[in-house]
Amino acid sequence: MAEPVVGAGEVLIRVVATSINPVDDKTRQGIFGIDASVTLGWDLAGVVIGGELPVGERVIAMSHQLGTGRGTWADVVVLPVGAVVRAPESVSLVEAATLPLAGLTALQTLDWLEVGAGERLLVAGAAGAVGGIAVQVAAARGVRVDALVSREGQQVPGAELVTTDPRALTGYDAVFDTYGAFVLGAVVEGGRYASIASQAGVVPEVDGVRTANIQVREDGAGLGELVRLVDDGVVGLRVDSTFAIRDVRAAHERFGQRGLSGKVAMVF
Repeated sequence: MAEPVVGAGEVLIRVVATSINPVDDKTRQGIFGIDASVTLGWDLAGVVIGGELPVGERVIAMSHQLGTGRGTWADVVVLPVGAVVRAPESVSLVEAATLPLAGLTALQTLDWLEVGAGERLLVAGAAGAVGGIAVQVAAARGVRVDALVSREGQQVPGAELVTTDPRALTGYDAVFDTYGAFVLGAVVEGGRYASIASQAGVVPEVDGVRTANIQVREDGAGLGELVRLVDDGVVGLRVDSTFAIRDVRAAHERFGQRGLSGKVAMVF
């Protein structure tokens, strides 16, 4: 590939690590109908080598690969300066590379739900990367959080209740649905229900409940907030396994297995 050229308002980054997200796997499989020659990847952690930020600064970023075509699975990447922030100081760049997409999805969905201190929130799929961060952020805001998970014994830091049974879950001011559970009966009248599971379709309308399907967007300010939460010990990052980029096939095979303890990272 040709060496990218940095322009005005952009940053040239030498990528150190990235991670695999469900959207990457779906793109690879052709679900979105995108040509196979595109560069995949939404997350990165690396070092600035040119452009609008100081050379040598450790940074992280999320690129909306489906919308812009700027994939992060490359040795050198150019991104808008507004999408790039200084990396957390308390974790490695490999760990930091697991934060951007999952973290921004969690943060932006919680902001839409407008769930505040003392309110009750149910996170469906709380053991996953997005759900796990959402629980930790919400709990730090004083929200009472319960977790719906797929298997017994899964740990969800920050949750008051962890269960695999959705039938008894009622009385929530808001529900954050990560996989298409559509447990709309769990929400009180006047509550909110947000889903990030685009593959499951539009959230059904329910009288008295505000619903939305949330699509993540590039957001440097939000990413900066997440970095502060990581460095303050509020949000913990979980890495299941790390692969060299040349072993991307093996990394995807690992990603496809059930019961992972965190995200699959790749290093350059």
